[in-house]
Amino acid sequence: MAKNTIVCSFCGQDKRNAKMLIAGHSAHICDVCVAEAYKIVTVESNTTIKEEAKAALSVLKPEAIKKYLDEYIIGQDQAKKIMSVAVYNHFKRISNPKHILEKEEIEIEKSNIILVGETGTGKTLMARTIAKLLNVPFCIADATVLTEAGYVGEDVESVLSRLLQAADFDVPSAERGIVFIDEIDKIARKGDNASITRDVSGEGVQQGLLKLLEGSAVNVPPQGGRKHPEQKMIQVNTKNILFICGGAFDGIEKIIARRMNTQAIGFSASVNAQEVDRANLLQYIIPQDLKNFGLIPELIGRLPITTYMNSLNEKTLRRILVEPKNALIKQYQSLFKIDGIDLKFEDPVYDLIVKKAIEHKLGARGLRGICEAIMLDLMYEIPSQKNPPKTFTVTLEYAQQKLSKANLGSLMAA
Repeated sequence: MAKNTIVCSFCGQDKRNAKMLIAGHSAHICDVCVAEAYKIVTVESNTTIKEEAKAALSVLKPEAIKKYLDEYIIGQDQAKKIMSVAVYNHFKRISNPKHILEKEEIEIEKSNIILVGETGTGKTLMARTIAKLLNVPFCIADATVLTEAGYVGEDVESVLSRLLQAADFDVPSAERGIVFIDEIDKIARKGDNASITRDVSGEGVQQGLLKLLEGSAVNVPPQGGRKHPEQKMIQVNTKNILFICGGAFDGIEKIIARRMNTQAIGFSASVNAQEVDRANLLQYIIPQDLKNFGLIPELIGRLPITTYMNSLNEKTLRRILVEPKNALIKQYQSLFKIDGIDLKFEDPVYDLIVKKAIEHKLGARGLRGICEAIMLDLMYEIPSQKNPPKTFTVTLEYAQQKLSKANLGSLMAA
């Protein structure tokens, strides 16, 4: 062989016999070796994913997941159980995509979830808390910005661009992740009446979500937003991505009540009426109610697990204020501790905050705005004092005085 002949540094194939020979710093590689190297990397990557999933299974049992959620979320036991089981099954599915049962190859399908609950009951908090625990890519997307392809807004596929970013654009890692789609109720069908205008942010988005939820290869714009012909796409297979959809579904209680009242006919009507908990109708939700609200049957079919978040009463709100690891009161105490001040609250102050939150009907989300109204002047003045007090107690009189001056309406709107 001539000295000047260029050959593949891996297999020794001559440049004249290779379809392509890629030059490196001081070596060359042919197209055949590139293909073989890609196969090896793919196999190793999939093996690593399965090993990581199996390792997670030994730690993340459903009871352990729920116990972790209990540290951050008060109540909502039914929703936490369902979420814990779904996450555990997700890991099992990743580690055993095809399970052999009695000599038959059983393909385990994923179980996407739809989470229904009033605003401020902790839907997004539950998703964020699970994200802290898991060793898989996780992202939260907002359905309100999505529109049908070709219209102003974001394409449905942009939901996966956030997952790719969470996975540092590692596609195999992103393909085993979890996506939480918030405000899913905002894309409900606007009505059954025929219209000359297209429902591009409603039913059009629901149709677009079908291929994501079921599992298919999707071309994703890396930076999100609109897809363009000249834009480089990343292909993501959604077969092993778990989707959790959450929404307030404002007004769905009327649909549930109407359905249950219709069913309460005949001999057992009076008995059924007594057993119904009118204060928490969401616990009786079924897929038919979601269809009547405006979700298309095809979308509901791809979200087979339906669960709900209980509405929050005074007792629960008070516990949320002081008990969880990330409780609001603990956050303010930590902030003041940094300045060397021991912050304390009189017990009746908690009742006042909870009462105001219930008045504004914003659930746990309203607690923050009320606390800010009480603490604003204190947080503004104390850091500038030459000799700040070592201890400060927020009394009921102090809290009432600050709330009487505060414009809570603007705080809640913000």
